[in-house]
This record gives sequence, C-alpha cells and structure tokens, in this order.
Amino acid sequence: MPGQVRGRTAARPAERPSGRLPVISATSTTFRAAGRAAALRGASARLRRALDRPLTAYYLLLGSSLLILVLGLVMVFSASQITALRQGLPVLFYFGKQLLAVVLGCGLMLVAARLPVAAHRALAYPLLLLSVLLMVLVTIPGIGVEVGGNRNWINVGLFQIQPSEFGKLALVLWGADLLARKQRNRMLDQWKHLLVPLVPGAVFLLMLIMAGGDMGTAMILVAVLFGLLWMAGAPLRLFAGSAGVAVVMSAALIVLAPHRLARINCVGVTHTGPDEPCWQAVHGLYALASGGLFGSGLGAGVEKWGQLPASHTDFIFAVTGEELGLAGTLSVLALFAALGYAGIRVAGRTKDPFVRYAAGGATTWITAQAVINIGAVLGLLPIAGVPLPLFSYGGSALLPTLFAVGMLLCFARSEPGARAALAARGSTSRSRSVLARVLPRRTTARPAKQPRRER
Repeated sequence: MPGQVRGRTAARPAERPSGRLPVISATSTTFRAAGRAAALRGASARLRRALDRPLTAYYLLLGSSLLILVLGLVMVFSASQITALRQGLPVLFYFGKQLLAVVLGCGLMLVAARLPVAAHRALAYPLLLLSVLLMVLVTIPGIGVEVGGNRNWINVGLFQIQPSEFGKLALVLWGADLLARKQRNRMLDQWKHLLVPLVPGAVFLLMLIMAGGDMGTAMILVAVLFGLLWMAGAPLRLFAGSAGVAVVMSAALIVLAPHRLARINCVGVTHTGPDEPCWQAVHGLYALASGGLFGSGLGAGVEKWGQLPASHTDFIFAVTGEELGLAGTLSVLALFAALGYAGIRVAGRTKDPFVRYAAGGATTWITAQAVINIGAVLGLLPIAGVPLPLFSYGGSALLPTLFAVGMLLCFARSEPGARAALAARGSTSRSRSVLARVLPRRTTARPAKQPRRER
C-alpha cells in the first residue's frame, strides 16, 4: 500500500522546531560581541603603544602648532580684507603683516627648539626685566598707545608691540626657574617659600597690566600663576584662599568699570540693537549659527562685512565657524586639544623640575587663552579682548607664543628615549641616502645582457 503510506505520511503533523537554531544564533551573537570587544581592546592597545612612543609629544606639538598656524593664516586672509578696504588700506595689508610675523615667529620657534634647557633657564631674569621695563613705558603718557579703551601698546616704527604678551613668557620662565631652585633646596614644603617671591612678583606684573586696563591679559597671568602653584604641589586650602582673593578683586574691578560690567551682562544675550554693547557678542553667535555643518565657503562669510567687529582678531573663531562650519571649528578645537595634551605629557614625563614647571606654565597659558577666547565667541564667557593663540591676527601675541611652542619642542626632545629615537632616525635616513647614491652606480655598471641568437 504505497498510497496509504503516502497518505499517512502526508497527514502526519508538522514537527516542532528542535530549539537548536536559537542556541546557534545566540552563540554566534556572543562570538560577534566577543570579536568586537577584542577588536576594541586591540585598537586601544595600539593607541596606547603609539602614545607611549618617545617622540609622540614632539610630533604632536610640531604638527598641531603648524596646522593651527597655517589655518590661522588662511582665516586672517579671508577675514581681514573687508577691514582693510574699509580703512582705505590695500587688501592684503593685514595678511602681509601677519605673514611676516609668522616667518619671524617660526624662526624664533626653531631657535627655541634648538636651544639647550640651560639657555632657556638663563633667559628668565633678562626677559623679566625687559618685560617690566616695557610695561612701565606703556604707562607713561606719550609713549603708551591706547587701543580699544586699553593702554597696553607701544609704537615701534611701522609696528605696535604689546609688552604684556612678553610678560606671559617672562612669568613662565621666571616662575619655573624660581620653583625649581626652591625644590632643589627642599624649600617648597613651607608655604612661605612657596608663595614668596612668586606671588608678589606676579602681582606686580598684574598691577602694571591693569594700569593700562587690560583685564583679559591679567586673567591669563592669574591662570599661569595658578598653574605653576599646582605643579609645585600647593595645598588645596591655599588654592581656595587664592581663588577667593582673586574673585573679590575681579568683582571690584568689574564693578568700578562700567564697560566691564556691560560685557558681563552680554553673556547669554541673543538679540540686541546696533547701538547696544552686546552687538559684537550677538553677531559672533549669528556667524557661528549660519555656518551649518561645512560652512558657507572660504571667503563667503557675510558677518565680516561690517556686522562683526574685530573679525580678524578676537572674533576670528566666529568667522571660521561661518565659512568652514562645524567641521572647521571642531578641527580647531581638536588641534588645541592635541597641543594641550602634548604639553601636559612633556610636563608629566620629565625628571627635570624646571622643565616640568616651564612646560606646565606654557601649556596653561596657551590653553587658558584659547578657552577664554572661544568661550567669549560662544557666548559662555564675557568678551576679554584676548586673541586666539597662533590663530588670530597680531604679531605681538604670535612671537612669544611661537617661542613658547619652540621651548616645548626643546623639552619634548629631552624626554626619556626621545634623543635616542631622533639619533636612530637620523642614522637611518643617512644610511638610506648612502644606499641611494651607491646602488644606482652598481646597477648602471653592470654590462647589458646580449640577446640570444635564434637557431
């Protein structure tokens, strides 16, 4: 009965799944998750090995600073043309001056990178005395020049210099040398030796700067002072007391100056009229908001056509956001983050106290100034009138900053294993050049093969 068998077989109910497929699916999902976790662990291990290389800080410092410098030149070229035309100057007037400052600053950076650590230390007191002398000259009527309500400039021929910018570098070198000598003599355990004469010297520089009304630069000097004290291991109660004194003095200076109080009131404002004090802050936000993801295009921004004051100096980050978009601004932030990480790494890995204090002070100076400038453009902080380091127009700010970057490169070259790695790379490149000169000669000296004769 084949028919009956076929019928019974056809009538047999469908078998239930055995349950093996879900087990296999769950197992494969577990394997995939384990593979992804292993891949992430491998990537993080490779990243740690790359960051632990002796020359990582050196190349991060060099690459990030040069990229910031080049991008800043491009944005100064784009943002300053309208300002130059409105002032009856040639279109490339500000760009030409900035390019000259970049060339001179790169020369200073190379010199600072090649100087030994002892030479940087020897520059501390001469640079401090020169900065104090120039800042005293600023306060003399007829010598000091007032720009933007602050008297902190001196005319030198075709250029104007701002001595307070060199005062930042002087405070970093002098404070690092002072703390290093006291640490060698084991005197930093006593708070009197920790504060004196570092704090009185910094207060004297602050008084000279505030005599011209430049509170933005004074804030950066306070940040450098706190950075040096932190690197020296100052106790938390000392920081709390110093911060309280700084807040009280800042509040008094703000209340006594109506224009500073007006800047405080502009934080968070999103709408204002053309004659109101928040015009610059609001149009900085407009420039950032209109940029979108990739911006309107290099040179195609509209806020720099008279709506945004100081578009090529203090608010060049807003022009960057309008013309290069979120991608451009995030790139600038990433470059400053890389520069800050490299500086902190140099300060953390060295055994030389002077290098640690100087690297920490210089990194605090550059990162704090960048945070103050970008925070003001974003409307999160009051407008302090400080440029974006290595990016904004201004030779007085660019030259000492590039010297500080060169100093950090010098310190990065002195990291454990960095000199050996550089020497190894130099010998490898020399051997390759020798092989490149010798091998072609041997190749050309070989006789040419004779073609085979056909039979």
